[in-house]
Amino acid sequence: MCAGSMAWSTREIADLAGTSLRAVRHYHEVGLLAEPERQSNGYKQYGVTHLLRLLRIKRLVDLGFSLARIAELGEDDHHPVDALRTLDAELGATIERLTRARVELGLILRHHAPADLPADLVTAGAAELSEADRSLILIMTRVLGPGHLDAYAEMLRNQPPDPTDGEFDTLPADAGEEARQDLAERMAPHIRRIRDEHPELVDPAPRGARSATRIAAAAMRELYNPAQVDVFRRVQQLLRAEARPTDSRRDAT
Repeated sequence: MCAGSMAWSTREIADLAGTSLRAVRHYHEVGLLAEPERQSNGYKQYGVTHLLRLLRIKRLVDLGFSLARIAELGEDDHHPVDALRTLDAELGATIERLTRARVELGLILRHHAPADLPADLVTAGAAELSEADRSLILIMTRVLGPGHLDAYAEMLRNQPPDPTDGEFDTLPADAGEEARQDLAERMAPHIRRIRDEHPELVDPAPRGARSATRIAAAAMRELYNPAQVDVFRRVQQLLRAEARPTDSRRDAT
């Protein structure tokens, strides 16, 4: 470097550029910043060219460019319009995602709800369900389509609570045959009414009705005790038995 020209150490140029020693060293490692000459004592000696390059890298990083994208752009300060437009679109999508996340966080905090519940279900009151019910809903969000989830949220908002809800939640695993059957018979009309008022809940799932049923059954076996699972089974049997006479009359006409 010629006499009279500016020369800075690694720490000095990092301070001038408003970045860190680690960042400067990393830019060297990935090939974004050329290695400077070394003095006779072995210390690096940075000049104005290095400072300008470092300032430009920092500016692009602050704008949101990845280091890989900066490497693709090269050292030309006049960056292609397409690259800037692409970055602008990516930043717009990120802002939308973060805005949605903030709205959902606000709902979760306001309703004192678990963070894993979808926002629509939080506002519908799903946070008040039992832990097993919430866990089942969470699993089914990966199986059911948006229409099913919207219908479920609508059902939670408008469906009055049923006395059997609390009984089912507290049903002991060793509940006897008579208690299970009695609870199933009292639950069946409530579930039938829900299905009648919200037919979207029983529409085929995007993954297929059979696949959704298998996943739901596996989840229920893990989340509920044997007596509760048996009550579910009995309710389904009762509903199927009620539907058969109707189907037979329809076939006869």
